[in-house]
Amino acid sequence: MPSESSYGQGHAESVVRSQHWRTVDNSAAYLAPELLPGRSVLDVGCGPGTITVDIARRVAPGEVLGIDLSEAVLEQARAHAQREGVSNVRFERADITAAPAVGRFDIVHAHQVLLHLTEPVAVLRHMLALAKPGGVVAARDTDYAAAFWWPADSRLDRWLEVYRAVAHGNGSEPDAGRRLLAWAHAAGAPDVRPSASIWCHSTPEERAWWGGMWADRILDSKIAEQAVAGGYASAEDLREISDAWREWAADPDGWFSIPHGEILCRVAETG
Repeated sequence: MPSESSYGQGHAESVVRSQHWRTVDNSAAYLAPELLPGRSVLDVGCGPGTITVDIARRVAPGEVLGIDLSEAVLEQARAHAQREGVSNVRFERADITAAPAVGRFDIVHAHQVLLHLTEPVAVLRHMLALAKPGGVVAARDTDYAAAFWWPADSRLDRWLEVYRAVAHGNGSEPDAGRRLLAWAHAAGAPDVRPSASIWCHSTPEERAWWGGMWADRILDSKIAEQAVAGGYASAEDLREISDAWREWAADPDGWFSIPHGEILCRVAETG
């Protein structure tokens, strides 16, 4: 995983706000059949832990470990687990690439992690090494180039252009979803089941949340800083994009969807 300082999204409030919404149902449904009671799980890049805690509920009494590079966001995860009364989960600051390559977990999971990395295949290889024989490695990532919305707005076209330019400038791949199967094969996964799913934000509440989050994020986050510093956008460009998001959120016809690629890799049994 990258260092915390190199994480292209950063941990601005607007970024973490979007992560608090995530659950197994809306972000890891493809993995749900594997979340059986008693299974051990490693959640890589767990963020504020909402998916992690949901996983822990499903696999209890199995133990769940969430790891991330930001101690501040891990504190939010610990607080969330305590509020929810989920005790079979713990959170640690750790880099997966520094972990001993010993199969310890029935499931190794990463949501929206590989698209931020400069070496996603190497991280997938570590994930495979940390899964027990017969266990699974699961990953789900956005495909930004395939995002689509209504009404059409050239300022939102500009948003997507700027976002992808910043990601590519960091050496990461914002269109990771379509590449997950290829990355799994390159990492040596012997048995890969690919799939896809989609987020759709169209109700007034969803538009207010998604549009408001991006209106803030494009002005006050590492993405905004890197967009200006890298010459991908001016401060005025970002203000116009922010205005566009707020107008989209207020439009009763506003509709936004973004697809995700998914992989479920079965680790070979020994013997």
